[in-house]
Amino acid sequence: MPEPYQHILYNVQGRIALITLNRPEKLNAWSPRMEVEFMDALNTASADTNVHVIVVTGAGRAFCAGGDIQSFNDRLHGEFVPPSGPTSLIAREGSPEVPQVLARSKPVIAAINGHAVGIGLTMPLACDIRIASDQAKFSVRFVRVGLTPECGSTRYLPLVAGLGNALYMALTGATIDADEALRRGLVDRVVPHDKLMDEAMAVASEIAANPPGAVWAAKRLMHESGNQSDLRTAVSMEGFAIREARRHPDHAEAVKAFIEKRPPQFGAQGGAK
Repeated sequence: MPEPYQHILYNVQGRIALITLNRPEKLNAWSPRMEVEFMDALNTASADTNVHVIVVTGAGRAFCAGGDIQSFNDRLHGEFVPPSGPTSLIAREGSPEVPQVLARSKPVIAAINGHAVGIGLTMPLACDIRIASDQAKFSVRFVRVGLTPECGSTRYLPLVAGLGNALYMALTGATIDADEALRRGLVDRVVPHDKLMDEAMAVASEIAANPPGAVWAAKRLMHESGNQSDLRTAVSMEGFAIREARRHPDHAEAVKAFIEKRPPQFGAQGGAK
């Protein structure tokens, strides 16, 4: 994807990559181009050995107000044209690639600064941590426009919020505020609006201070073991991972630093595959 992006912003601050959905005049409505650019930025961050964590937020007063209605209309009339560019990434119906790219990315924090509707909510569900402004609003609104949930949300919504909450959100299309989203498990914490990015960057910095290989292995294990119904398979995966971790120089450095009462100096090895 050629720079500069048209529908997102991408910049790196130390060990943190910041991706900003950037169509504020349309409340960051999700377009096919935004989808391709978003996935490209995730892949760019995950390939950068200097980046350890990714933060996603929205420009202006919304996080993402859902799918771009114009693209819906174009599809209805057979006028949809996929975004062009020198990339193998494609915006597909239902955004099936987005949660898969998020799952294999370095840790992703969603800093939800305003309305999160439709894919503006289902995309953050596939992120690893969700921090919301106290001004944010949430809705799985698909049913109200005659559509069904997408972007992996039929897996992630019951997983993070429970089946009852998932069904309530999906069947009513209701809009809820940040405090109710916290009670229902859709977000991990709610902070004052003007503290949102400070909080997201602080959590990102806390993660980035850890050895990247161990961080990535922990994320991968949580995703893969969470799909296992057999406990023996899960603990076997853990056993393989911890044996690999014990052989990594970062483990020896962490032990040595603890004994010497100094901060550890971890390498840049490891990360998303």
